[in-house]
Amino acid sequence: MGDYLFEILATTIKLFALMTPPAVLSAFLSGTKQYDEQQRRKTALKTSCAVFIIGIVLFFFGNAMFSVFGFTLDAFRIGSGALLFITAVSLMNDSPEKNKIHTDDDDISVVPLAIPLCMGPASIGTIIVMGTSSVGMQNLIGALSLLIASSGIYAMLLCAKTIAKVLKNTGISILSKLTGLLISAIAAQVVFTGVAAFLK
Repeated sequence: MGDYLFEILATTIKLFALMTPPAVLSAFLSGTKQYDEQQRRKTALKTSCAVFIIGIVLFFFGNAMFSVFGFTLDAFRIGSGALLFITAVSLMNDSPEKNKIHTDDDDISVVPLAIPLCMGPASIGTIIVMGTSSVGMQNLIGALSLLIASSGIYAMLLCAKTIAKVLKNTGISILSKLTGLLISAIAAQVVFTGVAAFLK
């Protein structure tokens, strides 16, 4: 039981980091400036629901892509790992101002918050790889981790104003760079796994 809980925790942290929370946070703050509290809560809920639904569909049905396009899991690992590394580099060079979005009355919950900020190419690729290589209990672990990570995004967006007051732009920038470091390590491992399988 303890092993399962540890795996859920590790997978949740990985998925949450891949959703680039600093970028999502700063985009949410700039895009909801004119919103009242009810509108902010609604946007936060819609964003997290969209992230979870997209993630679950990719996790369980992403395998169909391999059959349709004819590429292997290891090839996809290398490709998604490269995208992960690009995401990590962009986070390392990022600042809260770069993630500001300008909107009037448009709904920003699905685009751009859910896609492409939370669910960009790197996170999509990683979720598909996870789903394709998961069997049995790992499917449940993956689904639960997606649910918890999506709920984490919801909680973060609900507390966005408080987080911004505490961290300020400098704190969010530091958090963004730490997230970038974590994602770069994940990228290296994903690419290494794919290359090692090719060389066998």
